[in-house]
Amino acid sequence: MIVDNPFFVLGIAPDASRIEIEREAQKLLGMLELDFPDARTYVTPRGPQPRTAEAVRAAVAALRDPFRRLVAELWARHAPPTRTAAPPPAEAPAGIPGFRRRLGWRP
Repeated sequence: MIVDNPFFVLGIAPDASRIEIEREAQKLLGMLELDFPDARTYVTPRGPQPRTAEAVRAAVAALRDPFRRLVAELWARHAPPTRTAAPPPAEAPAGIPGFRRRLGWRP
């Protein structure tokens, strides 16, 4: 439900109107037809995903159905934050001189 969410596929907000949805879908289909690099992927909380013309058409069809749109809105509004990069590696506290003493540990 998160990766294939129609709002993520189309790259629009959950409160978008029907006309905005149709315009964005037509724009994306045109961009995919012309093989624009920006149209090939879309952002999700689980990272970038490939976008196809079939996925765009399926997203528009899902958002035309009131029940499926409501479910997609709920998932899109309450999705975890989007991952843009890998988290930085944690530093080993043992390698910092005096680290334990600064935290209040006694030898």
